[in-house]
Amino acid sequence: MSEKILPQRIAKIIARSGLCSRRDAERRIEQGRITVDGKVITSPAFDVDDPQRVTVDGKALPNAEPSRLWAYHKPKGLITTHYDPEGRPTVFKALPFEGRHIISIGRLDLFSEGLLLLTNDGSLARHLEHPSMGWKRSYRVLIEGRVTQDMLNTLKAGVTIEGIHYREIEAKLEKRQGFSHWVTFVLREGKNREIRKIIEYLGWKVTRLIRQTYGPFNLGALQPGEVKEVPRNAVLKIFT
Repeated sequence: MSEKILPQRIAKIIARSGLCSRRDAERRIEQGRITVDGKVITSPAFDVDDPQRVTVDGKALPNAEPSRLWAYHKPKGLITTHYDPEGRPTVFKALPFEGRHIISIGRLDLFSEGLLLLTNDGSLARHLEHPSMGWKRSYRVLIEGRVTQDMLNTLKAGVTIEGIHYREIEAKLEKRQGFSHWVTFVLREGKNREIRKIIEYLGWKVTRLIRQTYGPFNLGALQPGEVKEVPRNAVLKIFT
């Protein structure tokens, strides 16, 4: 007999089994493909306390996997989404996870590279993304323009751009490369395209942007396109 859980929305129960995403589960519910105790459910506003009560297309749900976490070196040119209406290559099509529901923790835009954390557990993803974690994220950025440490130091006070306030950012000028400079940025918020917007606001241009760390996790020696599972004891330490 399966272990009972606290009642949860049926789409969440289905997604946690790894069968499909929560959004896909909601679509299947609307299509009348989901039953609970043999009765068809047509609204996602339905709570279930036992996955064994649920069937999809007449089949029982797979047993839910334990929570898992992977570190992925996202290459430039992939978009962090499962579906792209423009047909651009996506992270999830490039990954060796066919048939499994994997989600990202945060995002990197099409032209950014570096560390992207992945998980099979939506609750874990939301926990690691939550501002209360206070985790720092560091980026190495190649910038075209006249960059000085004094100019970078102004970011310690934060900056407001088009009505959006970006909190304190640590920025260190590392080295010059031709007419460009490598700069390390460390921040806690990670708002949408934050570093790119700040650099453009300062009159510079981003040539490369590579995320190095996300909280206690780092890119290390991972090569572009390489993915490696984070040991379970490292995941458990997050909650201790």
